[in-house]
Amino acid sequence: MAAGSVVEPPLTAVIVDDHVAIAAGVRYWCANADPPISLVDAGDRLADVWTGPGAEADVVIFDLELVPARPDFGALRRLVDSGRRVVVYSQHADAATAMKCVDLGALAYLTKREGQDHLVPAIRAAAAGRTYTAPSLSGALISDKAPDRPRLSQRETEVLRAWFASSSKELVAAKLNITVKTVDTYIARVRVKYANAGRTARTKSDLVSRALDDGLITLAELNQTVTSVSGIHPTPGTPSSS
Repeated sequence: MAAGSVVEPPLTAVIVDDHVAIAAGVRYWCANADPPISLVDAGDRLADVWTGPGAEADVVIFDLELVPARPDFGALRRLVDSGRRVVVYSQHADAATAMKCVDLGALAYLTKREGQDHLVPAIRAAAAGRTYTAPSLSGALISDKAPDRPRLSQRETEVLRAWFASSSKELVAAKLNITVKTVDTYIARVRVKYANAGRTARTKSDLVSRALDDGLITLAELNQTVTSVSGIHPTPGTPSSS
């Protein structure tokens, strides 16, 4: 090592997966990477991503289905919204699931059949804030023609979610440090995109329903705010303010 050279800290990742054999395989690949990647095994304990060594990890490797038959898109969105860099590592090979994860902000989507060849490069890319496209996701991107799912920008989604959790657009504007007019503009854009996709959303309740369908917000989150926020109803179709 040259005198005065800076030693970079090792890249770290935390894996959340309820299959011991899967975690063991990922640990082996990471340990034998060049340079090695330090892996924290959280098992099926998503809470360990937020505490202890997992909280400091550069990348979260997330098994989408910790509860059988229930892909946890809400947990993925919370990870992304908190600033975590996420690689989804899933048994699901369908394009719809892959695209939803990408829409929610995952930097890579890999099926567990692709792990050995693609997981380490995906971890390195995610740690640098870059996306990584594995063959399964490449196929999903090519085949994704869902005309009924509008492509919302990150800012449009942020404004929409803030509006769902607030009693007024004035509060949204204050929270996001923008003007009320700008809030109106973003919401209008979202409505136009849904209308163009054949899923008109004229009221706030309509937009809540669309957001639930598309995984932008979860029913649990709506239930947390329904008692304090006027006009938000977790049951789609309930009349609401516009």
